[in-house]
This record gives sequence, C-alpha cells and structure tokens, in this order.
Amino acid sequence: MTKTLGKDLLGLEPLSTEQIRLILDTAEPFKEVSERQIKKVPALRGMTIVNLFFEASTRTRISFEFAEKRLSADTVNVGSSGSSVQKGETLVDTARNLEAMRINMVVIRHSASGAAHFLADRIQSNVINAGDGTHEHPTQGLLDLLTLRDHFGTLERRRVCIVGDVLHSRVARSNIWGLTKMGAEVAVCGPRSLLPKDIAEFGVIVFKRIEEAIEWAEALNILRLQLERMQGGYIPSLREYNRVFGVTRERLDRAGRPVLIMHPGPMNRGVEIDSDVADGEHSVILDQVTNGVAVRMAVLYLLAGGRPELADAAKGASER
Repeated sequence: MTKTLGKDLLGLEPLSTEQIRLILDTAEPFKEVSERQIKKVPALRGMTIVNLFFEASTRTRISFEFAEKRLSADTVNVGSSGSSVQKGETLVDTARNLEAMRINMVVIRHSASGAAHFLADRIQSNVINAGDGTHEHPTQGLLDLLTLRDHFGTLERRRVCIVGDVLHSRVARSNIWGLTKMGAEVAVCGPRSLLPKDIAEFGVIVFKRIEEAIEWAEALNILRLQLERMQGGYIPSLREYNRVFGVTRERLDRAGRPVLIMHPGPMNRGVEIDSDVADGEHSVILDQVTNGVAVRMAVLYLLAGGRPELADAAKGASER
C-alpha cells in the first residue's frame, strides 16, 4: 500500500486508488478536531504555508485557512489584486521570492490550466492545487468522495451523476478521476454545448435528459453554471436551462426513492438547483463544507511527512 503522496498534490488523475484512500482515511480522525472546544492540534507547528490565490475564491481559501490554522501552521495569504503580479512579475518570480523567505508549502489557485504543475516543477516547496483553470480541483474532488463514502459506506458500484456545466468545471474532472478510481459508476448530464467534445473518452455514461439521470443515479453532484467562463451562446437563457436541466423537487419526487444531493458551491438557486432541493432532507451540501476542512488537513499533514497511522495521535495531542 502506498504510504506517501509524494511532493505535491496537483490532481486526482495521477493518484492511485491507494493514495486516494490514504487521504480519505487520514481525514477521518481530523473530523473530530472541528467538533472540539479548542479546534487546534500541533501537527504542523513551525511550518509556514502561503495561500497564493490568483483567482477569486471564498470557500476554498477559507477552508484551507481553517485547515492550516487547526494544524497550528503559520499562514500567509497572497492575492493577485494589488500584488506584484499586477505589476508584471511572473508566477515563478513571485513563488521564488516567497520561497526565499523559507516557506514550506504553497496552496495555489489560478485561472490557467497547468499553473500548479508549472509552479511545482520550479520550486522545492510542496505545492497544492486549489483549482487551475478548467483542469482539476483535487481537494474538492476528495471532499466529495469523503462525503459520499460517509453516506454510503463504500464507493464501489455507487451510481453518481455529475449534472450541469461539465465543460468548464475542474470539479467535474477531479470527481470523474476520483470516483472511477474508487470503483463508482459515473455519469454526466447537461446540454451538449456544456459537455466536452471528448466526454466519451472519460469512461462515463452520458444522459441527455435530467429525468433519465435522476432515475439512474443514487447521488447527483450538481455543478454551477460558470457564466464568467462563457462567452455567450452556450445556453439560450438561465430560465430555459432551469426548465430543461434544473434539479427540482418535482423531478426528484418522480424517482420514488431518495437521491443524495451535492453541490460544490456557490449555488445559483433557481437555476441549476431549486432552494427546496438544496435545503432538503437528502442534501449533504453542508456536510461537504465540513468535510472540506478535514480533507485539507489530511493533505497538508501527509505532504508535510505525517504518517497516516499517527493521525489519531496528532489529532489527540493537546496544545502545550
């Protein structure tokens, strides 16, 4: 069994099934830290982690900050707005200057696909991909896997359909790689204009109608329409998208059985998902947020050299 992740976490596609399971298993004991009165363990005390976010983010950045601080790391947040990047400094120059300050890890989010790989090849510090263009978002994929495993007990042969804007979604790609490696059956559903041309090569089932997807699936992972990445012409209108592909209570009721509801956020309520579905009894959207902190704690811990079998000890250690 693989007991290490290597130097970086850049995506789920290159990881083995054993490495993905290692992260999920290591995240389990860290869940309890967030439930304690003192939400802190000394596992990464003395380490410095830079959150390098060249793309707007609230959920992912805050989740990483919580994870870092609960492991007692020192954190520095760097955004592109007002930074040297706006003045013409390259990504590598920025990272090398940070590394000269003796940092240990960089968490990077960037609008260009491959930016995390580019950086990881050029600096010695650990690099974690917090989302690069339309490529991957590995920690979101991992927290989705953990949420599904919590609910079903196993991912083997579970039927999960990814619904919506798959074309522009790095979350969809990480989910597809992670779920298939863990033995799940994966499908996608959305307008043909919002599915990659090579979607069949991903080894997934393609549904043309949301009703068919709901009838087949045990869980729906509903994606946001990424309007900021669209140049127009992908869908007739938001109202039309909701009419044809929106996940509504009426459509779910027709399935005649519970269907787990997931969403990576932020949600466009009334577009890809109705409010009574997002807030319904089968929604695990808030569980995803909670699991995000535990998964990111696990990734940070493992990349820092923490041994998975000592995660319980790291969790249980008290602050001195």
